[in-house]
Amino acid sequence: MPGKNLTRDEAQQRANLLTVDAYEIDLDLSGAQQGGTFRSETTVRFEAREAATTFIDLVAPAVREVELNGEALDPAAVFTDSRIALDVAAGENVLRVVADCAYTNTGEGLHRFVDPVDEQAYLYTQFEVPDARRVFASFEQPDLKATFAFTVAAPEGWKVISNSPTPEPEGTGGTLWKFAPTPRISGYITALIAGPYHAVHSTWEGNGRTVPLAVYCRPSLAEHLDADAIFAVTRQGFDWFEEKFDFPYPFEKYDQLFVPEFNAGAMENAGAVTIRDQYVFRSKVTDAAYEMRAETILHELAHMWFGDLVTMEWWNDLWLNESFATYTSVACQAYAPGSRWPHAWTSFANQMKTWAYRQDQLPSTHPIMAEIGDLDDVLVNFDGITYAKGASVLKQLVAYVGMDEFFQGVQSYFKRHAWGNTTLPDLLGALEETSGRDLSTWSRKWLETAGINVLRPEITVSEDGTMTAFAIRQTAPPLPEGARGEPVLRPHRIAVGLYELRDGKLERVERVELDVDGELTDVPQLTGRARPSVVLLNDDDLTYAKVRLDAESLAVVTDHLADFTEPLPRALCWASAWDMTRDGEMRTRDYLELVLRGIGRESDIGVVQTLQRQAKLALDLYAAPEWREEGLTRWTAAALEHLQAADAGSDHQLAWARAFAATARTGEQLDLLNALLDGGATIEGLAIDTELRWAFVQRLAATGRADDGAVEAELKRDATAAGERHAAAALSARPTAEAKAEAWAKVVESDTLPNALQESVIGGFVQTDQRELLAQYRDKYFAALSGVWESRSHEMAQQIAIGLYPTLDVSEDTLKATDAWLASSSPSAALRRLVTESRAGVERALRARAADAG
Repeated sequence: MPGKNLTRDEAQQRANLLTVDAYEIDLDLSGAQQGGTFRSETTVRFEAREAATTFIDLVAPAVREVELNGEALDPAAVFTDSRIALDVAAGENVLRVVADCAYTNTGEGLHRFVDPVDEQAYLYTQFEVPDARRVFASFEQPDLKATFAFTVAAPEGWKVISNSPTPEPEGTGGTLWKFAPTPRISGYITALIAGPYHAVHSTWEGNGRTVPLAVYCRPSLAEHLDADAIFAVTRQGFDWFEEKFDFPYPFEKYDQLFVPEFNAGAMENAGAVTIRDQYVFRSKVTDAAYEMRAETILHELAHMWFGDLVTMEWWNDLWLNESFATYTSVACQAYAPGSRWPHAWTSFANQMKTWAYRQDQLPSTHPIMAEIGDLDDVLVNFDGITYAKGASVLKQLVAYVGMDEFFQGVQSYFKRHAWGNTTLPDLLGALEETSGRDLSTWSRKWLETAGINVLRPEITVSEDGTMTAFAIRQTAPPLPEGARGEPVLRPHRIAVGLYELRDGKLERVERVELDVDGELTDVPQLTGRARPSVVLLNDDDLTYAKVRLDAESLAVVTDHLADFTEPLPRALCWASAWDMTRDGEMRTRDYLELVLRGIGRESDIGVVQTLQRQAKLALDLYAAPEWREEGLTRWTAAALEHLQAADAGSDHQLAWARAFAATARTGEQLDLLNALLDGGATIEGLAIDTELRWAFVQRLAATGRADDGAVEAELKRDATAAGERHAAAALSARPTAEAKAEAWAKVVESDTLPNALQESVIGGFVQTDQRELLAQYRDKYFAALSGVWESRSHEMAQQIAIGLYPTLDVSEDTLKATDAWLASSSPSAALRRLVTESRAGVERALRARAADAG
């Protein structure tokens, strides 16, 4: 039985057989306020190349009618698992399916959320990867494109939004919406959002036309919706992408809908992008949060061309979709005229690439162009390689072929393949035409192999300080145990930056850009000149590689990392230090010293917040246990000092308030949190607003200083959906056996929690200073895991599999328990991957702890 899976071979067979013309989808959502199920009627018109047996996909509690070419079929006979079997005729076919489909609370299919503020239901769809079939019968694969015409019945007074412009509602009370057909698109980017949403409208004007824009959120968030700022970023993206892509925006309007309980950051539904509503900021956030939101907005807008207009044939090219959108969104932030974030590549280097390096050193590492055999494979492949490594390699490709040539190739690609499906060679062929470069070797080594290269400078210096030889050595470390493939040396386009320490500042005095290939590459351009203070390989972050400093450069950077005059080289050195710490090449206590010396002079708030997260993670997982408390004490004291010294009302002040709250531990420190909450103490410029209050309450709950009554009182102050999530986290964070048992039961022994609340309970349950309290749950986790995976939806099961793995129990016993479970449970490939990734984290922590103690 196929269950809910679909193999690539099955998809290819179906694509060879069928051409799909049009869907007409009629949904009755008039009972959405009560929930349960809704009526779904789908009419599909398609052609078959020959008479054959095939199937259409549907996930539904009940199928009422199936009619093929005017003949009624017995639903009980043709509907099994998630498929309706069809004996199609050669030529034109018409299929009609009527089913009862279910609202979900998992963020998959048609998600239903009731806002506690107004007690109104809000709906939105999330169809990537295989969940359009939860709402209507569909040929669920990206290369069977068609037009989609939705007709929706919904409660009076609601707004209904889809891919096509919203029509005037018809019927008594205006409760029926009949949308015009879409262009030919893939089913996974269709969308439906419905409810009494708040809307703000605007336009983008360019190239002689006007595109309607709109931003939506729930009314309870409307006072916080900064629509003008969102529109400003959106217009910047329209301007830049239309110029660079030389292809008009392909849809009739562009809506951005901030929706509740969204699993991802956002989704590129054609003309109707859904975005997690945590991006509607209820409280003060730092500029790094606005930068991240802008990247998300631009990422989804780029998908309108790359992904929606031109779509991958199958999910093994998912990376190209996501990597292209990631690269171009950051490039737009960095290069668009008047951009607020011209240093966007600094954030990319310090966050996205760190994610990629981490992912690429797990046993599950895979080539960027991964082999996706079925839907189960792709569901766990939205990872750091698919997004961040792929984007890093595209940045490398742009440096390799030239930016103008790259975008000329992209323009040709869009014109040639508009409304069609493509594979990687289609893009590479266009880039070869415009650049004159043969990309076959580049593609084979970069896209079809796994792992990271390491680049190190080899410098010979004469007695008078002149460099007499300069070379770059490339190595390919062994892949992690269990990973497929062999290490490989790759061609790199890099810059070498030479920096001199002058008047306490590290300034770049020379830059050389070159191709690096093979084991050793000489750089004769740098011989004969004086040895600089710092030699930085991969300056400007052009390639994807781990970079190591030579001994003299490392010594200077250790003392002067914060003294680089530009943020990107600082970020590259910070990232290198973090990588060395994770690899056990730098002791955790030395990394902490480096951070404490330099973070106070780091101007980039995104880098500051990344360093704060990494310092805490290093102390929690990589510090020798006998030294950890000393390290945490030093870190928390420093965080309080920075908080008190920061400029009033600054982003740095807010970031340090959160960092201090995350590790406050002494009675005096916890008293301060309490006093800041009740007004007994103040820090000039620090607004103790809703989100910061919850950060304090959650820490006080985790340390036993805030009981149930205190949490409930805070929830009464913030009786919103976000307040409910924060309260759930605080209650499960309490340091008692009863609180842990209650949280475990809610998540593992029951399946009633919606996705966002489950995530919050898991987040509160796992507290780094409650290791002894959590120890008993290691065996419980392995006892329950298989049952959870088999009985929950993918998103819900993945939350549990990752979130409740005993990551904090850094011990050989955890490795043995994991290995025993893997050996005895025969997990699916997707679940095995998630567990082995978590196991690798424990193994790495053991190595880092040994290095820290050494």
